[in-house]
Amino acid sequence: QVSLVESGGGLVQAGDSLRLSCSASGRTFSSYVVAWFRQPLGKEREFVAAITERGGSTIYSDSVKGRFTISRDNAKNTVYLQMNSLKPEDSAVYACAADQHYYGISRTRYGYWGQGTQVTVSS
Repeated sequence: QVSLVESGGGLVQAGDSLRLSCSASGRTFSSYVVAWFRQPLGKEREFVAAITERGGSTIYSDSVKGRFTISRDNAKNTVYLQMNSLKPEDSAVYACAADQHYYGISRTRYGYWGQGTQVTVSS
């Protein structure tokens, strides 16, 4: 089992940068794929990015590709989401998810979830 806790959200202006962290418990963190999802107010939850167990491969949604970077430090049991050139449409609750067997964009296939952190980008 793994427990996930997000941090780093806040209120920023358009064009600013922010780094989110997803911190995990347990000694088997390196066996989990980790993904980021976001849910804007009044909208569906959507995939943002995912990273394989050792960080060798990544996936990004078209809306964030080129602006966001997902990375991980297994020695620290942490996955990061570096967000640059933020736009108002990036405003959402960002949550991380993990699974030992799935690597992809489907929300329902990740078994473990954090509760999320709010990111608000003003215009």
